[in-house]
Amino acid sequence: MTQEPRAAAGLAAWLLAASAGLLALGVAVGSMGWEPLLDETGAGLTILWEIRLPRTLGAWTAGALLGLAGAVAQGLFRNPLADPYLLGSSTGAALGVALLLMLLGAAPAASAAWATSLGLTGAAFAGALAAVLLTLVLARGVQHTLRLLLAGVIVGMVFGALASLVIFLAPELLRSMQSFLLGSTGFLGWASAGVLALVLAACAAVALASSRALDALALGETTAASLGVPLTQVRLALVGVVALGTGAAVAHVGLVAFIGLMAPHLVRALAKPTHRWLLPLSGLAGGVLLLGADVLARWLLAPRELPVGVVTAVLGGAYLLALMQRRTW
Repeated sequence: MTQEPRAAAGLAAWLLAASAGLLALGVAVGSMGWEPLLDETGAGLTILWEIRLPRTLGAWTAGALLGLAGAVAQGLFRNPLADPYLLGSSTGAALGVALLLMLLGAAPAASAAWATSLGLTGAAFAGALAAVLLTLVLARGVQHTLRLLLAGVIVGMVFGALASLVIFLAPELLRSMQSFLLGSTGFLGWASAGVLALVLAACAAVALASSRALDALALGETTAASLGVPLTQVRLALVGVVALGTGAAVAHVGLVAFIGLMAPHLVRALAKPTHRWLLPLSGLAGGVLLLGADVLARWLLAPRELPVGVVTAVLGGAYLLALMQRRTW
């Protein structure tokens, strides 16, 4: 076994072991902190099966989606500071949630009923999808990576401003949006965990099929084209992975910072793999990071629960600050 597969396989084993350990912790930590799994009435088993287990699995899967999408975004844009939110999906999701809540409070009964059936998760995903589609329209497709990046920044700023405007016009929405804006895994159930798992499987399959193209893109678009990489098709597939993965994750757990940026950096620091290994390892690392942050958020101030997005922002910021201090520029 060569050096790269040996290091990557070792890291994969560590990440899988960490995932298993955190899954066990996730089902043992409840609203009051560390709690026994079972009691004499059997109610503990119901709580474990209906609440803690789907929440724990869903948190890991959402983190894996963000980690995978972050690795794809960094490879697509050839920028280690790229993250999954660059295409405007996060602010699009926030705008979708804000508009839905405003519609619920001010619309006629028929429209309010339609909005209720859509749900916050559906509104967030629809908003994220709308933002990505607008980014593609403004960039005139996926032919030019820099144009796509700039269009994503513009859409993110505009949609963020529109979401802030909605909250300004209806300030009572801020409390209802708090969980989404700060990130929360508290609304994950079996249906959410199943949807996230299906999206992860689809995104991972497309991303892994494009791993060699990402390696070629790292050498430059001209070199990749000379190696026979169909740039337009590859970019379109990778944008789809970033958009679908990020939209699904944000729709279910809200705006969780730094996971998509930090997971690929951790993998590169520990294994320095090519994209064939970087993509799945980033997914594993993202799952470990988000689930670890979720367990910490539940346990740290129990019975109060910290927003998981706050925990990931603090941990991610500390890691990137340490990385900046160690690196010679």
